[in-house]
Amino acid sequence: MPRRLLVLVPPSEAKASGGSRATRHGTFDDALREPRGQVLKALSDLLESSSRASLEKTLQVRGALLERALVATRSLVEGRAELLPAWRRYSGVVWSHLEPRSMTPAQRRRVLVPSGLYGLTTGADFVADYRLKMDVGLRPLGNIAAHWQPFLSSALASHVDGATLVNLLPAQHATAIDFRAVGANCRVVYVDFVQASGAGAAGHAAKAVKGVLARRLVEQGLASLESFDWEGWRSQERDGAVRIVAP
Repeated sequence: MPRRLLVLVPPSEAKASGGSRATRHGTFDDALREPRGQVLKALSDLLESSSRASLEKTLQVRGALLERALVATRSLVEGRAELLPAWRRYSGVVWSHLEPRSMTPAQRRRVLVPSGLYGLTTGADFVADYRLKMDVGLRPLGNIAAHWQPFLSSALASHVDGATLVNLLPAQHATAIDFRAVGANCRVVYVDFVQASGAGAAGHAAKAVKGVLARRLVEQGLASLESFDWEGWRSQERDGAVRIVAP
């Protein structure tokens, strides 16, 4: 019998607004309740005691985007944030090419999303509008990815026990996971997106193909990685590693 396949994809900075207070129990709510509470407390302290310059540095936005981030953060720490399923909240390039609207609920649950606010959710779990990257520092927690790593890694290792986990994360989010610990419980497949020369990461141009590949993996399984070909992007295996090479 084929192993259950799960795919790690990043969240997006672009997020749909709105939602409702109606929700349901999230996949990792129990395992990550304490570290999520620590992040919310740190965000509350940030709002109360920081200058505008500090807020801009931590939230990494200015102007109108900062105002939206402040409104969203206040709603979070006051417990009145509106919620949407992650597949509806995230609206960036990766997610638009993933096309989660036409996925089944079970397929959305196989998409796993590390984030600075929640640590880890599935594509079906409810999330708020928020602004918090994994690579920022947040007092007194320090680097957010480092804060999350032990909790996120433990929760992920339990969740993927016996499965195949395909890692499509950029470095910013991958550093929040101890893949050695996770790999003790499952098979981990690492995928790099590289330039046509084979040298260096493909960067922003890889976001669309990452969404397309994630969709195919969830629908068709690991075999779709070996034969992947989309708009000139092709899979290539070298020294046991899988690369998706730009046209």
